[in-house]
Amino acid sequence: APLGTTVMRVTAFDADDPATDNALLRYNIRQQTPDKPSPNMFYIDPEKGDIVTVVSPALLDRETLENPKYELIIEAQDMAGLDVGLTGTATATIMIDDKNDHSPKFTKKEFQATVEEGAVGVIVNLTVEDKDDPTTGAWRAAYTIINGNPGQSFEIHTNPQTNEGMLSVIKPLDYEISAFHTLLIKVENEDPLVPDVSYGPSSTATVHITVLDVNEGPVFYPDPMMVTRQENISVGSVLLTVNATDPDSLQHQTIRYSVYKDPAGWLNINPINGTVDTMAVLDRESPFVHNSVYTALFLAIDSGNPPATGTGTLLITLEDVNDNAPFIYPTVAEVCDDAKNLSVVILGASDKDLHPNTDPFKFEIHKQAVPDKVWKISKINNTHALVSLLQNLNKANYNLPVMVTDSGKPPMTNITDLRVQVCSCKNSKVDCNAAGALRTSVTFVLLISLFSLVCKL
Repeated sequence: APLGTTVMRVTAFDADDPATDNALLRYNIRQQTPDKPSPNMFYIDPEKGDIVTVVSPALLDRETLENPKYELIIEAQDMAGLDVGLTGTATATIMIDDKNDHSPKFTKKEFQATVEEGAVGVIVNLTVEDKDDPTTGAWRAAYTIINGNPGQSFEIHTNPQTNEGMLSVIKPLDYEISAFHTLLIKVENEDPLVPDVSYGPSSTATVHITVLDVNEGPVFYPDPMMVTRQENISVGSVLLTVNATDPDSLQHQTIRYSVYKDPAGWLNINPINGTVDTMAVLDRESPFVHNSVYTALFLAIDSGNPPATGTGTLLITLEDVNDNAPFIYPTVAEVCDDAKNLSVVILGASDKDLHPNTDPFKFEIHKQAVPDKVWKISKINNTHALVSLLQNLNKANYNLPVMVTDSGKPPMTNITDLRVQVCSCKNSKVDCNAAGALRTSVTFVLLISLFSLVCKL
């Protein structure tokens, strides 16, 4: 602080009559502790009680003082300070506060660091010295990379405990692109320097970083790989040839391929040239296929020591083929033997395939040979039909072969027996136990006979 800077004002009170000298006070400094670098660091105005500095600013240097705290014993004496006056004392404590009059300086001009390619994290701690108070912003350091970081692969943060600069790799480095990096780092304080102090050459340092070569895994391109094929293509069909390259271009390694994940066991890969072909029929309706896409993973393994592995994803979009016949539901129905409404059941049909290989469905009674035309099936919409009776039937169980055909080209057909239970419905009681033998259409009997004959052959 400049000479003559007011530090504080002390005030004493006297209970005597203020109009007399009995209450006329004068102040003086009785003692200063410590008494270095000068026993008279401060002066007190005898009438006002203002304490001011009386030494040059160079002597009020916190960094050179043995103790930045001074204690002054202040005496107040009445009777205008005459020896006959009464006195009182108090202690004034003065702390020499810090100003940012010392710039931080690196402990050396150059730092060295090594890092493996592909790694991230702190690679070196940069040390600095600062004579200012460690509890203030005049000491705390702030680091900046001012050159050598165009790809923003590095960043630096301050360790709050040690004030060191922690230099980190935040984007993995590639040995094949550059094996060496040189950074220029600047350090400043959080608080601005006093006007007559500036940052000098010691506030910058150079960091030399050496990147160590690491055997990296091969990389598939593209990834994911995508192909589109019809389901049910013939076994042995070639889907594609995968391509993986080794980032370690300076090592001239070879690559071998293998299947990593093939949930349905459909695929094979040539270990040398990467050609992928089928060893089973691809089925879009498989539980391993999701939204018509089958996912498989492949490995590319280089010849390094130890070898490194890369993983590639293959997405096979399977186009639908009409390879699933439709099916009906429900397959059991009940009707009263004296029902006035001869509607039996509304049948629905479903198909695992996609349009246009599904609805509209065609519903028919298969090869009905009953002369009296007992059954009737009527279309309701593209997916449903109504089965009804043309006359009441006796209480019994009947099997009605229903044929449903999809709209694929060529279409697929399925025949399912609809079991119709004709029940006795009297006095609000329903009895569906068969009253007689199972009644079937002539066609059903012929089918059973044909099936038996084939089994015997």
